[in-house]
Amino acid sequence: MPQTWMITGASRGIGLAIVTALLERGDHVVAAARNPHGGALGELAAGHPVALATLELDVTSDDSVAAAKAALGDRPLDVLLNNAGVLGARGDESSLRMDFSMWREVFEVNVYAPLRVAQAFLPNVEAGRGRKIATISSRMGSIGANPSGSLAYRSSKAAVNMTMVVFGNAVRERKIASLLFHPGWVRTDMGGGGADISPQESAAGLIATIDASGMAQTNSFRNYGGEPIAW
Repeated sequence: MPQTWMITGASRGIGLAIVTALLERGDHVVAAARNPHGGALGELAAGHPVALATLELDVTSDDSVAAAKAALGDRPLDVLLNNAGVLGARGDESSLRMDFSMWREVFEVNVYAPLRVAQAFLPNVEAGRGRKIATISSRMGSIGANPSGSLAYRSSKAAVNMTMVVFGNAVRERKIASLLFHPGWVRTDMGGGGADISPQESAAGLIATIDASGMAQTNSFRNYGGEPIAW
């Protein structure tokens, strides 16, 4: 039986690759993005008028999230995937010199938005069969890796890990799994052309790992292949 996934940041990169892969295997997808009507996502929507629904969503806006929730209504979701994210301006931040305005913007997208979206669409996930909320984090947020550099991005990913673990504990009794993933170093606008893997490879691994996950894996931090990452 087909699943229904909702994916934020679905208009490009890993998000678009996941949308494409899910459609190819016969699932239904709610693809959310700030501009979901043009480009490759718009073409996909035209070719899959039944299986793919697009949703206009700015994850940093309370009003936009509320409007998207109203548009989706009570439609059940098996998987809600918080994929939208930003890196922050390179060269504008370090441990010794920080553009604090930019840092706040990174936190707005990478930390506040996943919880905002999870809270808004929790009833839809509760109504679904899959009952999973997955969030794209990064191994760059691992404190155990003793990191340096990229302070804004790293701190945001460490913070979203904590945020979604606390959220996961809050919804544990409802039998909803909260899952955190490093998608790999992916050849996207964020990852750059010299990255290790393609968006398609990352998407395939993430889908397979999310499919195989349930309450036993709630509050886990793993890569796209399911291997654990140190917090």
